[in-house]
Amino acid sequence: MTRRKWLTTLYLRIKYLGMSLGILFTWKGIIMIREIIKDEAVLQQKSVPAGPGDFQIVQDLKDTLLAHKEHCVGMAANMIGFHKNIIIISLGVFNLVMINPKINKKFKPYETEEGCLSLIGTRKTKRYHSIEVTYLDEHFKQQRQTFSDFPAQIIQHEFDHCQGIII
Repeated sequence: MTRRKWLTTLYLRIKYLGMSLGILFTWKGIIMIREIIKDEAVLQQKSVPAGPGDFQIVQDLKDTLLAHKEHCVGMAANMIGFHKNIIIISLGVFNLVMINPKINKKFKPYETEEGCLSLIGTRKTKRYHSIEVTYLDEHFKQQRQTFSDFPAQIIQHEFDHCQGIII
């Protein structure tokens, strides 16, 4: 067996093993795709502040969101089994990580229906058209930003997850 064929066979065996464990091995490194938590008792637990030691959770959220990008626009850490105040939202061309987010101001309430990757179906909820949020970015630098419309709705949904609130 040639070296190239041996390496290809080894790669495919490792890749197969990884997929059965929720791990995707690539030539660039390991991608961890976490299982989505669906137990409402677990999702109702309030999260605690995150710190620099929680960086792997940030990476796991990125990887898991990427794996579910066809039907998911945001995730909170408790959705993948970590009760830390970390959320990620998809803004189309890039994903935004928010560590220890806090919604400071809310403007123009409205009623809507939302779905959730952790739950079956949709549920009615109250949201705000515009919100001001302070958070730490993935480099742990303080940020303050105003979001409107759909991005604001996603942030509110994921923030609720951190608070143990299920729609």
